[in-house]
Amino acid sequence: MLRILQFLYSLRSFLLFVLLEVLAIGLIVSNNSPQGAAFFNSANALSGSMLKTRSDVVDFFSLAEANDALLTENAALIQQLKTLKEIPDSVDLHLDSALKAQYDFKGARIISNSLRFAQNHLTLNKGAKDGVKPGMGVFNEQGVVGRVKSVSENYSVAISLLNTEFHLSAKIKSNDSFGSVKWDGKNAKKSKLLYVPRHVTAQPGDTVVTTGFSAVFPEGIFVGIIESVNQSDNPNYLDIAIELSTDFSKVHYVYLVENNNLIELDSLKQQAELTNEL
Repeated sequence: MLRILQFLYSLRSFLLFVLLEVLAIGLIVSNNSPQGAAFFNSANALSGSMLKTRSDVVDFFSLAEANDALLTENAALIQQLKTLKEIPDSVDLHLDSALKAQYDFKGARIISNSLRFAQNHLTLNKGAKDGVKPGMGVFNEQGVVGRVKSVSENYSVAISLLNTEFHLSAKIKSNDSFGSVKWDGKNAKKSKLLYVPRHVTAQPGDTVVTTGFSAVFPEGIFVGIIESVNQSDNPNYLDIAIELSTDFSKVHYVYLVENNNLIELDSLKQQAELTNEL
């Protein structure tokens, strides 16, 4: 304490000078309108700049929370849109059945993603407590991303479309000719559309979307654009290469879709001894 007092005492002249300067500035500002206006304008500008910087910093650190909120809101809006577009069964005209949505949507954030393997997976920040279940489809605003494989309480793992074991029921939008999209493990931006009969007219630039046949994805979700059409080694089918619509190197947020009729459909297929194509 004594050293602090000694230090302040040694600066007494400087501190007195600063005090007098502040007093002089205060007298000038309070007794002269032009100088006072200039001072307060400068003070307001400095204060505004500091507040803006503080706001920008706070906004930056709250981006993740804001994105999660927007994702949840978008998922709800997508579900409402699907409800409005739902075509009721022409036989069953009960009001509750006609208005019931076939699909539920949830938002999630990708916390881990692989691209360099033959069997790639994604880890999501939502799990069983959030209503995520195995078998749910995963997509974003660009197109199909994958399908949920396993779920824990707080997290879930999905098979990526960039997985050589993943098959996706898809069709050429222009003529409804369907086949199966399967990644060949080579290029993360390209895939193959298999089992399209050779008599089908397919051209580069045609759009490929989901068929809705698999009961995992609704019909019409974007998959990619046909890049080339050639004759396959199999004389019955075309060799179709597509450019995937989803950029897997930049995927951060996704939507999860659940078919409310999936259990019933799977049970029926098991009874019929059919395999459920993804």
